[in-house]
Amino acid sequence: VRQRHHIFPDTGAPQCSRSAPLTLPPLDVRSILRRYDLEPHKGLGQNFLVDHNALLKIAAAAEIQPADTVLEIGAGLGSLTRLLASQAHQVVAVEIDRRLMPALTAVMKPFANVSVVQGDMLEINPADLIHESGYLVAANIPYYITSAIIRHLLASPVKPRRIVLTMQEEVAERICAEAGEMSLLSLSVQVFGKPRITHLIPASAFYPAPKVDSATLRVDLYAEPVIPEVQLESFFRLAKHGFAQKRKTLRNSLSAGLHISGDEAAALLTAAGIDPMRRAQTLDLAEWRTLVGEYLAKPVVKTGN
Repeated sequence: VRQRHHIFPDTGAPQCSRSAPLTLPPLDVRSILRRYDLEPHKGLGQNFLVDHNALLKIAAAAEIQPADTVLEIGAGLGSLTRLLASQAHQVVAVEIDRRLMPALTAVMKPFANVSVVQGDMLEINPADLIHESGYLVAANIPYYITSAIIRHLLASPVKPRRIVLTMQEEVAERICAEAGEMSLLSLSVQVFGKPRITHLIPASAFYPAPKVDSATLRVDLYAEPVIPEVQLESFFRLAKHGFAQKRKTLRNSLSAGLHISGDEAAALLTAAGIDPMRRAQTLDLAEWRTLVGEYLAKPVVKTGN
């Protein structure tokens, strides 16, 4: 079996006292890159957040308590990791780029409460790193894996209680969309928790600067999903088919996706109190919950994949 991640051992260094992150000086990312002869990896979507005030805002958005465990995805050179470690009981910092390990472990040397893990978070089960639910996630992740990371975290049996991610501003706005402008992504997040944008970050705050501005998104997870756990598989099946062709009415999209007649799809929607001529993006979560209940109560429409 291929080892997918490597945990770097504790350095044995004395632990920094936990204090307000404001007392930590900014990390000179450019200087560290030069010292270790490193260049940002375009293929990994590396844009290092170098604005210290922006980093402080991300750490503040997580609302870390002294007993908390924090999972950081995309630790980079440790700019955010240091701030998290100054407040948390434990930080598990995951970084995919093996080239950064010498620099990252050196930056983390004063922090005995940090475990550095080299690996691809999408190939690591969060439950292998953190064994109890209720932890926090904080991350400045590459734009291209935003959706995949969110799905990966929410699919884990060991779920965080709060997720704080820096991402493309447009994507953050899509996740926070309300009924009328919903997407499969926003629906997939909002069924598990309440998202909100805490602050915006200009492209100039990163090195190298990306072509678009960013936003920090905070998601506070509900104790239980809006859709009952036992119905989630059916919910996502319906939602996937509903959003497959957004210009189509729900009558047509569910008919095609579930391999049922248009009349059967219309009957299902009508039974749920939903006009068959509406489109998926107009439904709110309460309507989806009712639709799933009707779907599961009617064996005739359970044959779709």
